Amino acid sequence: MAGKHRVVIIGGGPAGLTAAYELLRDKGNEKYDVTVLEATHQFGGISRTVEHNGNRMDIGGHRFFSKDDRIMDWWKQILPLQGEPAYDDAKLGRPSHLTPGGPDPAKTDNVMLKRHRLSRIFWNQHFFQYPISLSGDTLKAMGFGLTMKAGFSYLYSCVHKLPETNLENFYINRFGKVLYSLFFEGYTEKLWGRHPSQISADWGAQRVKGLSIMKVLKNAFQRLSGHRSKGQVETSLIEEFWYPKLGPGQLWTTVEQRVVAMGGHVLTGALVDQINTKDGHISSVTYRDAATGQNTTLEADDFISSMPLKDLLEAFNRSQTPAPKAMTDIAEGLPYRDFVTIGLLCKHLLLKNETQTPTLGNPPIVPDNWIYVQDPGYKVGRIQVFNNWSPYLVKNPDDSVWIGLEYFCTEGDDFWSMSDEQATKFAISEMIRMKVIRSQDDVIDSHRERVKKAYPAYFDTYKDIDKLIHWLDSWGNLYCVGRNGQHRYNNMDHSMATAMEAVKDIETGATSKKNVWSVNTEKTYSEEKDQSADQSKD
Repeated sequence: MAGKHRVVIIGGGPAGLTAAYELLRDKGNEKYDVTVLEATHQFGGISRTVEHNGNRMDIGGHRFFSKDDRIMDWWKQILPLQGEPAYDDAKLGRPSHLTPGGPDPAKTDNVMLKRHRLSRIFWNQHFFQYPISLSGDTLKAMGFGLTMKAGFSYLYSCVHKLPETNLENFYINRFGKVLYSLFFEGYTEKLWGRHPSQISADWGAQRVKGLSIMKVLKNAFQRLSGHRSKGQVETSLIEEFWYPKLGPGQLWTTVEQRVVAMGGHVLTGALVDQINTKDGHISSVTYRDAATGQNTTLEADDFISSMPLKDLLEAFNRSQTPAPKAMTDIAEGLPYRDFVTIGLLCKHLLLKNETQTPTLGNPPIVPDNWIYVQDPGYKVGRIQVFNNWSPYLVKNPDDSVWIGLEYFCTEGDDFWSMSDEQATKFAISEMIRMKVIRSQDDVIDSHRERVKKAYPAYFDTYKDIDKLIHWLDSWGNLYCVGRNGQHRYNNMDHSMATAMEAVKDIETGATSKKNVWSVNTEKTYSEEKDQSADQSKD
């Protein structure tokens, strides 16, 4: 180990494991001594997969798609793209986009599937396309009067723009007040626990990049006419995505195994308690072993952190050189939204498959990956149908439906504090009211997962986060990456990109970290990608 450049990475999620892999690949172990400290005993963070009685839950739902070719290439190096149809596609005769020479999912788990994408909105006992579009089904469900109001409201918003000082105005400017009130206002408040008027417009810029009614209508027209541009297509409208056979956690467990095989050290149950500094640099971190309670200090040359900024500042403040009070106040005031996922294994669903896509089940299940519950009459925010993410997530995909109900909440609130039995009973009652299932007798099994700090939020002291970033960057050998590490609502590919940029800086000795913080900040970036180019690489 003598003479090697030592790097300590805090967190075994997508950002942390990507950083470790990038440092060690191509014989990087001859130059770098890499240690990953993961507080839990699972890998992937919110991108993990949880197994329960032979059925697997994707925590949050993760479509593997990126406009960044580095990320797409990286994923398929870890799990090669399928060369034969998945179980459901083969049984139903559904068309599959296959990679010549790729692995057969029936013969190996080491494979990345290509899945069809469908997400819809549930509102007022009707299904609408997601993102919302003015299709024939939408107009029929809304009715003539409401459709006319929405249309005139949208036209008015095109002429009379509101100052984008908050998320409410951001949405109204793009969709009109009527559609905003129907499909954005209540759902956003359900998700964040705050009214959109109290949330920064930055969130909209990050999550609704370039999406507009005109682009949705253009896409719908192209779909009806059978014409598809070879140019750019909205990511939100892309109809296919990649997905590990056994869920996203499978990919990150595989990456962890490769990191270890390349000479990296991965410690689980290692909770970082203290950040130690010396001469303007981070000198070491102290972590506590969850099993023994023993503290260990690790010295290193560089440190990459994906831990929440609030926790990072707490670790600074346990050292002999605590952070300035102003920085601590900003970090402590950064808000998060937590969530609970309740898995219900059902005999069948009442929801009918009225699409043209054949599905498994008797009766056939709906083909959705996600169902967004925009109706304010229900607490549940989204419903995942795990069968449609991958049939291999479900022990018996022919005769059961494995759904995940996502509830947005705050750690310690009434819903978070419910027992498993209470939360499951509540979830089943909502599914009965929504007419998703008939009765409790339709439920075979259940499982609940609670996820802390799932969503960094853009309000309260977030307005001062640039000051905190400037202070963190003053420690020359500290790199903050990932969703929580930057307190930015990044997708998985963005989190990975921040790690790649941090590794690039370490390898080149760059002093500026602007490239690390600049990932996913372009306000005009609309997550567009040339699909024809992407497909030609398979």
